[in-house]
Amino acid sequence: MACLESVFCVYSNVSDYNTGMGGMVQAGRKPIGKPLKSRTPQGVWGVPTLDVPAKARHNFSIPPRHSLRKVATLPPHILLIFLDGIGLGADDPTINPFAAADTPTLNALAGGNKWLAATGRVVSERAVFIPTDPRLGVSGRPQSATGQTAIITGRNAPTELGEHYGPYPNPAVRAIIDESSLFKRLAAHGKRGAYLAAYPPTLHAAIERGKRLRTALQHAAHTAGVRIGTVDDLNAGRAMSADFTGQGWRDVLQYPDTPVMSALESGVRLAELAYTHDFSLFSTWITDEIGHRGPLERGTTFLEVFDAVMKGLLQTWRDEDGLIIITSDHGNMEDISIRQHTLNDVPTVIIGGGRDAFSEGLAALTDIAPRILAALTDERLP
Repeated sequence: MACLESVFCVYSNVSDYNTGMGGMVQAGRKPIGKPLKSRTPQGVWGVPTLDVPAKARHNFSIPPRHSLRKVATLPPHILLIFLDGIGLGADDPTINPFAAADTPTLNALAGGNKWLAATGRVVSERAVFIPTDPRLGVSGRPQSATGQTAIITGRNAPTELGEHYGPYPNPAVRAIIDESSLFKRLAAHGKRGAYLAAYPPTLHAAIERGKRLRTALQHAAHTAGVRIGTVDDLNAGRAMSADFTGQGWRDVLQYPDTPVMSALESGVRLAELAYTHDFSLFSTWITDEIGHRGPLERGTTFLEVFDAVMKGLLQTWRDEDGLIIITSDHGNMEDISIRQHTLNDVPTVIIGGGRDAFSEGLAALTDIAPRILAALTDERLP
């Protein structure tokens, strides 16, 4: 659904955010409070990115880069950033936010190229950019449940089920996750895993009442005993918002006191959180929701904010401290004109120390989990 032209974006379906697909404000309701001076022309949720008074900011104690060097002696860390529903599409700025957005940081990770179908595999100064197969030998449009399961287990869920399935995992998909969750395998080796995204109380309550299902990634964390973030975790700085900055919790979810960061600060915060765990997963549904509802401008805005997040993350992250992995489960947002999943490859970006060895032979979603497990333990998946 397109944003209202009167500055604030609201959604018509209150359940969207509960299911990980959108906002929580009914159409026509206005956010609490008055908008402050805009820092950028647009914000991630279709609202301005606002300047927040210092007293209203959460004290995250964001350090300069050099102060994080003390962690260099720790075992490698892996941060997996999951952007739901992004594929590699055409170089057409009228339908593809990746073609339209100004994203110098993301482009640098692909050797100065935009994230497009024509880009191909690229080795850049700090990253390996890999077009990755989400179809996995099964006909039909890739779906969220089986795609996410392939990422987090290394198993070809579409082949095992005989179809692409989603958006939420059915009993057969959950059984695969229960057996093979990367979180579980890492925990068996004494490794600390974290799920870094926070969700509102309405979602947690709906799940507990059996009214909503967890996504495949949420289920993989939950079944391993990994905490799924709450508003308390967001307030304490232990988890982050799906929009990275936290502005949506104020303007869409109507939580006026939750912390807000700039996009750059959000990238630093991601590094800080990842440095406290062996394996961390941050997941956002917003990209897929934009792909289904549009408009193009909202996708462009989100990518430009994500670009700034990555700038902050890369300025903080030391390559010798581990790997950052960016990937997705299926295409969608790269073609706003069709408002449905695509058959396109998805981008996988490997950043940091050991990226060349990690990326060698990586071609499909099922190749990610085995490499993470091998990087952090001595276990190898069959």
